[in-house]
Amino acid sequence: MKNKNWLPAYIALGIVWGCSFLFIKMGLEFLTPFGVAFGRCALGAVTLLIYARARKISLPKEKHIWIKLWFVALTLNIIPGILFAYAEVRVTSVLAGIINATTPLATLIVILIAFREEKPKRYQLFGLLVGGVGVLTVLGVWKGLGPNNIVGIIALLGAVTCYGISFPFTKRYVIPLGLKPEAAATMQISLAALTLLPLYLYDGIAKDEYRLAPILGMIALGAIGTGFAYIWNFAIIASAGSSIASTVTYVTPVVAVFVGWLFKGEHITWNQPLGAAVVIFGAAVSQGRFHKSKA
Repeated sequence: MKNKNWLPAYIALGIVWGCSFLFIKMGLEFLTPFGVAFGRCALGAVTLLIYARARKISLPKEKHIWIKLWFVALTLNIIPGILFAYAEVRVTSVLAGIINATTPLATLIVILIAFREEKPKRYQLFGLLVGGVGVLTVLGVWKGLGPNNIVGIIALLGAVTCYGISFPFTKRYVIPLGLKPEAAATMQISLAALTLLPLYLYDGIAKDEYRLAPILGMIALGAIGTGFAYIWNFAIIASAGSSIASTVTYVTPVVAVFVGWLFKGEHITWNQPLGAAVVIFGAAVSQGRFHKSKA
């Protein structure tokens, strides 16, 4: 029987990851996209390294493992970290949070194209179709994308595509290594921070104006959203299973929409929450959550 004490961690994870888009927007007040991407990974790495040392968790030393974890870091932290921050210079944190909800759909597309091990099922294709309609609804295509910046939208979709690559790659090439999840995450985030360091040194600071709120936002984004969040995620998977853990992606866009409106006064049009709901429904369908397998 699974442990029932996972709910507080689940709620915390949904809130923190949902607030991450607001924290990114706050960090951009004094950092460039390179600076935001590096800052969150550096703070996350420090948090995870302290945790790993306290729990006496050994980190992998083999070069071939480092290479695989670096690729995961590239597609899960480095490129998306830059692209999300770059996009939020041009679009609202609300839109970023909603587009992030398409991650399960992007993952399925990548699996069907590059990691194909079985024929796509009808419910998966239907889920993709529904999710695509949801994205078009969010963007308000009947208005010619409305006030949305096309460059920002492309950046967001590029980031989500990277997520879609990282998950099946991890399942095929990293999971079989048998690493402790905490060890893999610590090494992954550390490699991401080291890779981003030269970019931060080249162009990491947007302006020498450091207000308390944006600094606290970056600390929360890094130490909590990129550090403790992984620990909570591991605990949820261990206690409730990966199926329940993955549903946190349905919570994050709801939180992102609310906090973006509450703290940044970002304008929300009727089609954005409606489209988000359609995207979430499509993702759930594509994951087989409404499909009953035959005994």
